[in-house]
Amino acid sequence: MAIHPTAVVDSQAEIDSSAQIGPYVVIDGPVVVGPGTRLHPYVHLTGNTVLGRDNVIHTGAVLGDAPQDSGYRDAPTGLRLGDRNVIREHVEINRATKLEHPTTLGDDNFLLGHSHVGHDCRLGNGIIMANGAMLGGHVSVGDRAFISGNCVVHQFVRVGRLTMLRGQSRTSRDVPPFAVMDHTHTVRGVNRVGLRRAGFSAAQIRTVQRAFVTLFSGRRNLRLAVAELDAAARTEEVDELLAFIRASTRGVCFGPREGSGGDAD
Repeated sequence: MAIHPTAVVDSQAEIDSSAQIGPYVVIDGPVVVGPGTRLHPYVHLTGNTVLGRDNVIHTGAVLGDAPQDSGYRDAPTGLRLGDRNVIREHVEINRATKLEHPTTLGDDNFLLGHSHVGHDCRLGNGIIMANGAMLGGHVSVGDRAFISGNCVVHQFVRVGRLTMLRGQSRTSRDVPPFAVMDHTHTVRGVNRVGLRRAGFSAAQIRTVQRAFVTLFSGRRNLRLAVAELDAAARTEEVDELLAFIRASTRGVCFGPREGSGGDAD
């Protein structure tokens, strides 16, 4: 175990023998640091925080601090990170508000500098959050989503898998799987590049694009569009898209206004 002499490590912490703890790191409380995980200088881990294996946490990141919620009353809530996550400089990930449901990140996520994950969020695998992106509390993000720089996602919003949120966009509505979103929760097209990289065939991508034309070509009634797709032959991807829309309690992003732009990578 390599722990720099300037690091401050709580006696309750469990540090794997292969972990590396850099200068001026502070580990406060019953934190668990898994095998091969590296903490760069000035990292602060606190609360009931568990890191899996081979994570890399860069300078100044704060993981597991108290939720930014006025109703929180200092309960020993948790944060869970899976494996091989890269957390860059000055990222903040807050622990949960409730004991039974920790803030959770899966595996292979890449959070760039100064991004923020609020309390009670649930992130899947392979997600990229660019610099300055912010998730409010209770947000869920599907696998391999790309949240660009300075995006803002409102609390309780769901972001579907393989979505792309363009830079400086914002949403208080659910972002459907496979979408490119920009401005204020506006679906601009299908994330074709993301789908190709995920192994979707050309035929699968065409099917998703046809479904998006039905659902998001302008500001049409989404319930009628869903019914139209329901009545047609469907694929697994279209079923996933429809299930996501039906499960929404906040409402789903809408299509562009007439003449304001079309499909995009």
